[in-house]
Amino acid sequence: MDIKNVVFDFGGVLIDWNPRYLYREVFDDEDAMERFLSDVCSNEWNGRVDAGHPTDKATVELQAQFPEYHDLIGMYYGQWIRMIGGEIETNTSLLAPLRKRHRLFGLTNWSRETFAIVLEKYSFFREFDGIVVSGHEGVTKPNRRIYELLLTRYGLKAGECLFIDDNRVNTDAAQALGFGTIHLGPGVDLAAELSKRGLL
Repeated sequence: MDIKNVVFDFGGVLIDWNPRYLYREVFDDEDAMERFLSDVCSNEWNGRVDAGHPTDKATVELQAQFPEYHDLIGMYYGQWIRMIGGEIETNTSLLAPLRKRHRLFGLTNWSRETFAIVLEKYSFFREFDGIVVSGHEGVTKPNRRIYELLLTRYGLKAGECLFIDDNRVNTDAAQALGFGTIHLGPGVDLAAELSKRGLL
């Protein structure tokens, strides 16, 4: 496979995002925090926002459903930036050398409102030739439509793309469409994986 394009997921790959960075500061009980993030501000709820549901509407709807957690729910998007641990420099440092030989693209599940915050904050986004954000498109990974949208919008061929994501479901979906993939699971050294493929 002749890789011409490297496609990055962002959260967990180039940016350290975790709601626990915020909620550990307000919960005294770790188990209570985990129940809140599992049952109230859940991945499913956040996923609907990643698919384009506005953050303000999502917040009001959840507060009506769980009035006892009104203020804690309001913090999720109201103080969302406190969930960002920073850029993952071991990986963002690879962008400039990769760009010398390949085009770089982003494909991320992220709300339109909060992505605008990190896009302004981190200069490494300027390395990318194009970015597809689920919150703008109304569809999230692993739905094949968002991968096809990336290919169509930027005139790419799946077989010439390497896709990197920390979620195996997402890399499996990309692989089924003909992308090369790296699942960036715990302990995986991205630089080593790219070097192994002759891309660095």
